Amino acid sequence: MDTAGDLLVIELGAVVLGLAIIARLARRIGMPALPLYLLAGLALGDGGFIELPASEDFIEVGAEIGVILMLLMLGLEFSAHELIDNLRRSTVAGVVDLVLNFAPGFVAGLILGFDPVVAVLLGGVTYISSSGIVAKLVADLDRIGNHETSVVLSILVIEDLAMVLYLPIVSGVLFGGSALSTTLAAAVSLSAVLAVLAAAYFWGERLSAFALSQSSEALLLTLLGGTLLVAGIAGRLNLSTAVGAFVVGIALSGDIVSHARGLLLPLRNLFAAVFFVFFGLQVDVHLIPGVAVAAGIIAAVTVATKIATGWIAAGRAGIGTPGRVRAGAALIAHGEFSIVIAELGIGRESDLGALAATYVIILTLVGAVLYQFSDSITVRTRKPRLTRS
Repeated sequence: MDTAGDLLVIELGAVVLGLAIIARLARRIGMPALPLYLLAGLALGDGGFIELPASEDFIEVGAEIGVILMLLMLGLEFSAHELIDNLRRSTVAGVVDLVLNFAPGFVAGLILGFDPVVAVLLGGVTYISSSGIVAKLVADLDRIGNHETSVVLSILVIEDLAMVLYLPIVSGVLFGGSALSTTLAAAVSLSAVLAVLAAAYFWGERLSAFALSQSSEALLLTLLGGTLLVAGIAGRLNLSTAVGAFVVGIALSGDIVSHARGLLLPLRNLFAAVFFVFFGLQVDVHLIPGVAVAAGIIAAVTVATKIATGWIAAGRAGIGTPGRVRAGAALIAHGEFSIVIAELGIGRESDLGALAATYVIILTLVGAVLYQFSDSITVRTRKPRLTRS
């Protein structure tokens, strides 16, 4: 092995051992490790204490795998029938989500002097929550079985489906595509999603039976290879790789689900941690002070609008106050999609990337903490009933 290869192995070993220490620390103080992973990425990135030039490309690939595995594992908890039923019931909540959470970014963009197209991009940044981060939080806090989780999941899926139309249209406007090509790209993307959902709905049991194997090795390779393949194809069609992975999880049912959880959980935990480190690595720490005030104000508004979204959506599903608060807190975290959207407009507005990254970091940290302690917040804010003496 050459010197560069040795350095890569050393850097990766140090990063993984560092993550192990962070995980132990998080468990000891009783909070999710996710925000601490993110801060570790900031410390190791551009402008941080230490840089990792040799392993950054490897970590980037690992981060993509982390998002895919997080959404695959979340999809395993739900059937295609449950998903479609939840989507039908959550249509109004999806519209509320769009109205409440697109507006802050769009208005802020105009106030900051961005051109209207870049303001539309900033609206997309504030609109979409992070499916990957929410999936990790729900799993870490063992809230998959909660009533509000299906509501949160439905809103996340609606957001990701909205991106199927949003990204091709905005990309076409930014890069000078014709109206016909832009419309065609959006139509192809939407058709692909509907086709995959239909396959999961009608042939999910057959797909599960085909993939199931008595060999753990063969099953792991089948699940991992098939999921990466579908997610990669989704990405080439301008869809979210997360949506592709989630649909694969939805399509699986029966005995294969329990086997898949046991095989994939350690891999998911490893690559999910890598994802949050990579997220922090992308941020130039030196740029944060210049955009911190604007990002903080936009983030504060988003916290309020996302909590309102979760409150309304869970309320329509008949869920009580604690579940409504948890639903709103779960939606606060923003992540990979917000950064992807912001990167589209960096050529037109150089501050957009740093603004979006700072905004996402704030919401990831605040969202994780609020979701962790949402039950305590609910209890403390309840007024005690007056009793007659």
